Amino acid sequence: MTRRIDTMLDHGELTLCDLQDVVRYLRDDAFLRRATRLHRYPGGTKPSAATERFSAIVKLIMAAASMETGTEKDEALVTVSGQAEDLSRFRSQVERVHFAAVFTAHPTFALANNVYKALAEYASAPEPHDAAPEFETHRRSAPPTLEEEFTLASEAILRGRDAIDDFIRELLIAARNQWPRAWCSIVPRPVILTTWVGYDTDGRTDIGWWDTIRLRLRMKLFQLQRLRAQIAASGVEAHALSSRLSRACYTVEAQIAACPKENDAEATVEFASLIIDRAADAISDPYVLADALQDVIGEATGKAALDLSVARAGFFAHGMSAAHSHTRLNATQIHNVVRQRLRLTDDPADPAHRRALLSRINEALDAVAPVPVDFGALLAEQASAARLMMTIAQIVKYIDTATPVRFLIAETESGYTLLAALWLARHFGIAEKIEISPLFETREALLGGAQIIDEALRSPHWRAYLRATGRISLQFGYSDSGRYVGQLAATYLVERLRLKIVDLLKKWDLSDIEVILFDTHGESIGRGGHPFRLADRLDYLSPPDVRAKFTEQGVKYREETAFQGGDGYLLFGTPELARASIATITEHIFEPARTLKDPVYDEPDFSSDFFSTIAEGMTGLVADRGYADLLGAFGPALIDKTGSRPAARQSEGRGASPRITHPGQLRAIPNNAILQQLGWCANTIQGLGSAARRHPETFDIFLERSPRFHRALDFAAHALAHSDDQVLRSVIWLLDPGYWLDRATAETRPGQRERYLAVMHDLERLDFWADTQSMFRRIQADHLALRAAWPDAPVMGVQERLLHAIRIAFIERIWVLATKVPFFMPRGNFTRDVMMQRILCLEIPSVLRELDAVFPHGGDAPELDFHEPAGPQNENSYSEEHEEIFQPMEVMFRTMREISIAISHNLGAFG
Repeated sequence: MTRRIDTMLDHGELTLCDLQDVVRYLRDDAFLRRATRLHRYPGGTKPSAATERFSAIVKLIMAAASMETGTEKDEALVTVSGQAEDLSRFRSQVERVHFAAVFTAHPTFALANNVYKALAEYASAPEPHDAAPEFETHRRSAPPTLEEEFTLASEAILRGRDAIDDFIRELLIAARNQWPRAWCSIVPRPVILTTWVGYDTDGRTDIGWWDTIRLRLRMKLFQLQRLRAQIAASGVEAHALSSRLSRACYTVEAQIAACPKENDAEATVEFASLIIDRAADAISDPYVLADALQDVIGEATGKAALDLSVARAGFFAHGMSAAHSHTRLNATQIHNVVRQRLRLTDDPADPAHRRALLSRINEALDAVAPVPVDFGALLAEQASAARLMMTIAQIVKYIDTATPVRFLIAETESGYTLLAALWLARHFGIAEKIEISPLFETREALLGGAQIIDEALRSPHWRAYLRATGRISLQFGYSDSGRYVGQLAATYLVERLRLKIVDLLKKWDLSDIEVILFDTHGESIGRGGHPFRLADRLDYLSPPDVRAKFTEQGVKYREETAFQGGDGYLLFGTPELARASIATITEHIFEPARTLKDPVYDEPDFSSDFFSTIAEGMTGLVADRGYADLLGAFGPALIDKTGSRPAARQSEGRGASPRITHPGQLRAIPNNAILQQLGWCANTIQGLGSAARRHPETFDIFLERSPRFHRALDFAAHALAHSDDQVLRSVIWLLDPGYWLDRATAETRPGQRERYLAVMHDLERLDFWADTQSMFRRIQADHLALRAAWPDAPVMGVQERLLHAIRIAFIERIWVLATKVPFFMPRGNFTRDVMMQRILCLEIPSVLRELDAVFPHGGDAPELDFHEPAGPQNENSYSEEHEEIFQPMEVMFRTMREISIAISHNLGAFG
């Protein structure tokens, strides 16, 4: 297909404009199909359907609270006492948090904001659209700023809050019918919203403490304004309460305006005065309004009383913020600050030092005493972990004194990290105001997660901390774990770790504390979000069998799930989508546990061997030098920058870019996105063929009869529908000098043979071919085994294949055009060799900027009279080079990036 496109371009049967039109058509078609899938994903977006789903769930909750046991009700039990017991059971169900939706913001904002908006609106329409919106491009004009991320997240959060209110309304209506005198004292909070946008500093340098506090104040303002508007809309006369809320809003607005924009001492002094002296006016504890709210509810009647009760429930569920707060940083940052403060210089990653470190940190916890924290200390603090902990201290002192803040620690691989974080929290006097949570994301952490937790639990300080807070918080990563061990193996390791947590709590006599299980997946197959249905996604992340084990052991648990970046916010992109998503969540948490027998749990040896084989297959691929070459050759250039974090952990200069030697040098989401753009979702399907070949009969049986196994294979099915080994082979051929030599041998046009040979010589210097070809044989062998075991597995569609073919043709033509660039003298580090290396890696925008300086285009001569005969003014212009080389390069590269968007639409997400 690529060869035919190339030939038609050469013969004038196609033009670049024609191919741009084709790409736009395919992109728009993919957009429409994505909108249709998004419509179906949360169960449809018809408003009346969401209301019916809410009502059905409320009936289930009421039935569970009732004293009916499935037999005819004993009239003797229908007493005031029985009613009270029903009410107590109802309260125990709805007045504790069962589920949190967490809005996160990794680099996943691949689309322009107006395209995201249109996608959500199309998905919310009652009938499918016939035509896509007429956008010239679906790409962003620039990476999102922190302010933009926050705005998009907060808009989604507020729509989510409205949807939760609709569910709470149904709950309270049922309660009012059942308990007409007591209902107005019920404050439901089964589902809450949480965010780390503006608070997650892992891998980011664009978030200062002042940003975190300013954005946290804005979330507080949203909450206050929301409550004030709800009271006004109820129609009740609540002058004192409304006035109190208005004063709080004005105060918080002033605090936001005064918040520093940088580490500015004078501005910080002014801000400190306002936030500390006016803390009472700003309301730092939501429960100071409890009596006033209860009074206005008690005085109201009918719909007004119901509206006010709904408003109160949302207010107390979320505290002084529109959503709860998660902060995040890396374990290394914790280790660094403790090493600095306590002189603990041994490496926690070294097992030989682990016991001594654990002993010393426990001794430090014995002696730790809180120190005061003020904004002056925050200004002066250089250690990132200490600065974040101090920022939290100021938040819980002056912004919200009642609601704990989650303290997530990425790359936790030892219990020492948790104890070090506890020491830091006690050092700053906020241990009982934060929820320290390890993130398990690497294979080592997932395999050794139980040991990590056990190390911490051996400390009496950690056990005392858990008892004081009443919960243990755990976070499970999918992007990193998936790219190193494969998505299917990662979820199996997470499931095993969850079951071990139950045993550990029992071992340490902590079964009475609540377990928070936070899954930080994304929206796509590369990041752990189930591709077909939100209901399946929730059951995939938290299988019914695992939930049943927690229930059998009497361990309370809360599930939390991520909605990540622009793609994740789509599920709350309109009121209709938000209602459908919340309806699916409430069904997940309240529907009775299903008793269907799942054979995957009856044969644990098969499960262990099957998923271990996948992990081994993916681990072997990651270690293959050719895999790093494939990802790094020109993969990063295929995707736009979609967030503030760099795609690669490397510096950029004007010389040749550093070569990626291991996938770990790329961040997880770009890593996943590159695989998708190369037409091979390796992190989802690699190793599956080997696993299926080991157990062909069991594979067939489980695929047909096991819901758990089938949900896992849904990922593979979706990946295979967007993977094609021949597309990948074509990419690898591009990197083969022999391929270009063959083209040169067959070429008859004057000059073209030399151009192919020039590309060949430059590719030889890059030396990608041998390793990538060897790696491809590894991939293809596993793929053939998978196709043999699963012959009716999906294949890539022709439209997506055409997109890949057009892009490969463009890559070839860009490389050949580069050989036409005239000779030029080195410009700093920019030489012809460097130019070719960077063009082969498709770093086209930066190269064109350099070439524009080397070969200036010139401009139109001014139409002025200089009082003598005009001389030639365009002799130094390189207009021909621009028209014939540079401009076509730029057009093809821009179209290639549009192809990347189209492929993301086909997949349903970025990364």
